[in-house]
Amino acid sequence: MKKSLLWMLVAILTCGPVMTSCSHDDNDDVNVPVKKEYFKSWNECAALKALKEYVEDVTNVKSKNFISVEDRIATFDMDGTFVGELYPTYFEYNLLEYRVLDDESYRDQAPDDVREAAQAIRDYVRNGTALPDHFDMIHANAAAKAYSGMTLAEFDAYVKEYASKPANGFSGMTYGQSFYRPMLEVFEYLKDNGFTVYVVSGSDRFICRALVDAIGIAPNRVIGMDVKLSSNNQGDVPGVNYTMGKEEYLVRTDELIIKNLKTNKVLQISQEIGKVPVLSFGNSSGDCSMHNYCLNNKYRSEAFMLVADDDVRDHANLEKTLPLFTKWSDEGYHVISMKNDFKTIYGIGVEKTDFTFPE
Repeated sequence: MKKSLLWMLVAILTCGPVMTSCSHDDNDDVNVPVKKEYFKSWNECAALKALKEYVEDVTNVKSKNFISVEDRIATFDMDGTFVGELYPTYFEYNLLEYRVLDDESYRDQAPDDVREAAQAIRDYVRNGTALPDHFDMIHANAAAKAYSGMTLAEFDAYVKEYASKPANGFSGMTYGQSFYRPMLEVFEYLKDNGFTVYVVSGSDRFICRALVDAIGIAPNRVIGMDVKLSSNNQGDVPGVNYTMGKEEYLVRTDELIIKNLKTNKVLQISQEIGKVPVLSFGNSSGDCSMHNYCLNNKYRSEAFMLVADDDVRDHANLEKTLPLFTKWSDEGYHVISMKNDFKTIYGIGVEKTDFTFPE
């Protein structure tokens, strides 16, 4: 018995503390640490190399550029940065068009200005008619009115129901599945390296929350366009003078608070996060302010712009997008080419098709 115990002790001391040092006759390597493989959807490219080099540097405690976990903040625009943007236009534009012109439960109730905004979207996507000047604000105010009175749960369900429809211009994908697979891998990589990711979008905050719920981004990590909320019984009484009851609930109102574009993104980041991001990802001029805010940082920081230059796997306007490589490089941003840097965009089984419109 004593001899058996002695041999057990020898075995534990030899093999237990460092499991990978034990040999296995059957070549079982279950105890050998496996290095996680990232970026399976990427081609090797300058932008990816820059990202990996940056993360390795700022997470290295021996580096002069080391950033502690609590300050590893990364901000991502949504539409066109990690979610499809051209089917045939922004998700929230498509949603408003559907709400006002096709949804039988609402279309006869839409105010004239809301109907005009929805029709402008329809004319743009179907006929190529230019949108009115400052349409981002026209849309924002129209959308505030179009969903006014909905509870937050009702609006979330409404967005998700529309997101379950087949994405126009693609086969094998719904609107709610239209994430750029390579960018989801960036999220995973950053999370595993101690970064906190925020979505900072020009789209409605609650639309963004509904869409990114599928990929595990928490609601408190989403910043977007905001409308005023109200308790269902509050009426016109200011919140500072009103005590919400236990049985009351929140509803959307028709009052726009902020369209979260350009410098407004910076203001919202400062208000809600309270720290300057060290990484910033976007795809348009609406993200430049956020990028510049990031780059003016006490820590080493980087900004990335994705260019939609793939007209085979996605709907791209090359006349507009190709000049952006030089423009964004000159601004000091790393440029990601959808065409050259992504092995896949939406994943296996998704193909670009012509846009279709009902009669």
